[in-house]
Amino acid sequence: MGFFNTIVRKLSYLPEIKIQNGKKLHGRALNWGIGFIAGCGFMFGYDQGVMSSLLTLDDFQRQFPTATPHSDANPLCEEDGMCIGTPELQSNMVSIYQIGCFLGAVLVLFFGDSWGRRSSTFWGTVIVTLGTVVQTSSHDYGTLCFGRIFGGIGNGMVTSTIPTWQSECAKPEDRGFLIMNEGMLIGFGIMVSYWIDYGFYFLEGSIRWRFPIAFQAIFSIIVILGVFILPDSPRWLLKKQRNEEAREVVARLAGEDIESEKVSEEMAILEHTLALEGQKFSYREFLRHGHVQHFRRMMLGVIAQAMQQFCGINLITYYATMLFEESLGFDAAMSRLLAAINGTEYWLSALVAMFFVERYGRRKLMFVGLVGMMVSMAVLAGCLSAGWRNEFGALVVPDAEGYVGTLTLFTFNTFFAIGFLGMTWLYPAEINPLRTRVQANALSTCSNWLSNYVIVMITPPAIANIGYGIYVIFAIFNFLFIPIVYFWYPETKGRSLEELDVMFAKANEENVSPVKMAQRMPKLDGNDLGRELARYFDNGSISDSSPAADEEKKIEPSSLDFITNDKEK
Repeated sequence: MGFFNTIVRKLSYLPEIKIQNGKKLHGRALNWGIGFIAGCGFMFGYDQGVMSSLLTLDDFQRQFPTATPHSDANPLCEEDGMCIGTPELQSNMVSIYQIGCFLGAVLVLFFGDSWGRRSSTFWGTVIVTLGTVVQTSSHDYGTLCFGRIFGGIGNGMVTSTIPTWQSECAKPEDRGFLIMNEGMLIGFGIMVSYWIDYGFYFLEGSIRWRFPIAFQAIFSIIVILGVFILPDSPRWLLKKQRNEEAREVVARLAGEDIESEKVSEEMAILEHTLALEGQKFSYREFLRHGHVQHFRRMMLGVIAQAMQQFCGINLITYYATMLFEESLGFDAAMSRLLAAINGTEYWLSALVAMFFVERYGRRKLMFVGLVGMMVSMAVLAGCLSAGWRNEFGALVVPDAEGYVGTLTLFTFNTFFAIGFLGMTWLYPAEINPLRTRVQANALSTCSNWLSNYVIVMITPPAIANIGYGIYVIFAIFNFLFIPIVYFWYPETKGRSLEELDVMFAKANEENVSPVKMAQRMPKLDGNDLGRELARYFDNGSISDSSPAADEEKKIEPSSLDFITNDKEK
């Protein structure tokens, strides 16, 4: 174990390079630097999108016949040795990436706090890059699947870490915008992959599929280099008793002098919150309720990520070209062009969400998204129900229904991007307390990738067996999610991470829903926040420890002296 811990410490050490006039990044440059690198780390949308057009590409099908189901409508299937796969093998090749992502999230769940935010992001991105190399050089089904699951492990590490890192570095009023930026860049990655697939469709040879897969390494390399010019989260540094480094990072993020009153006030709140954590973390805390509400807050993130997948988005993201070509009747080139335009519209809608999230709040955007997605799926199901199978087994849809069905794929993406694309990465990162933030965020990411795996795995068999019924199912899911958001998801707009601790504690004390408490509790900062933290957590521990443990470890209030004394002192 000692050897293992030594290896972990060595891997977690990454130097920070000075590039801003011979100094480390600070102020607005640092905040935007974290946002940019975090966004590039969230370009996994590229991998999700790139497979969409490759599944129906003849050169890809020739190279991987095991991933190509037999179809009378596919001329390639008339050749010997081609189209020997099944819908299940095809979906397995696509969805195995999600299993890797799940495993990566599990790694962060157990080791993320030891590695730190920067190191988890760095090594995860290195693994993504190696996985990309394996996929690009693949010559058979097994090697391609190995490359996808290996790269997925790295992506799971990155997606479990980056939202936490960014939420812990962002100002409350900027947190929503910056983390929604990650969602926007998921959409950007999907858009880029669709356009590259479309452009390379007109070439010849294996470069038509090898280059689109390889291109994602560019984003990984940007992250690998960028991590070296950014600091770790001040909250994580404090947890590791690196107080001077934490103070320096707080000052740099605020663009203030290290001895300024603002920096001292922020450090006092962070130190006090950390002191209240008390004992060593135990996963059993997730089964407790108490005033901190660990279980409720963890489940809000887990369920949000599951809702993101079961609304039906990856039916479109991973299989857009297939839907246009095989369900709506467009030819190969037009299907790829429509997918690229669809991806562009998806990205533009995500841009809108970035600017609306702090203006209208999380709940309103989620409601708008769910209603729009429900209607889109219902209309799409109605359009496809008017179709029939021709003598080759291909679905034929009347022109009018085909055009309306095509439009619904665009409207669905629009509403998803506004309400759920970045939102479910933002919510778990901000709703959980510092003590359990890494573990809870990793659990929510596990939920995302497991749910993602289920959807991507079942889609080809479901379309083959129940046709438009799959869209009816997703419409029902979106309808059921509306009351879940209404009754259980409190608004977090504009509140600091420590303020959310107080909000849940007050809701528990007064036996009211956190949703109602969020609506009526005024914004807290400085002295007010300090007093509320002291009121709810000074008699015990933010870990919801036992009364006996509380007696053994009394929390000294000195760390709050700076913010609880009157300013006229």
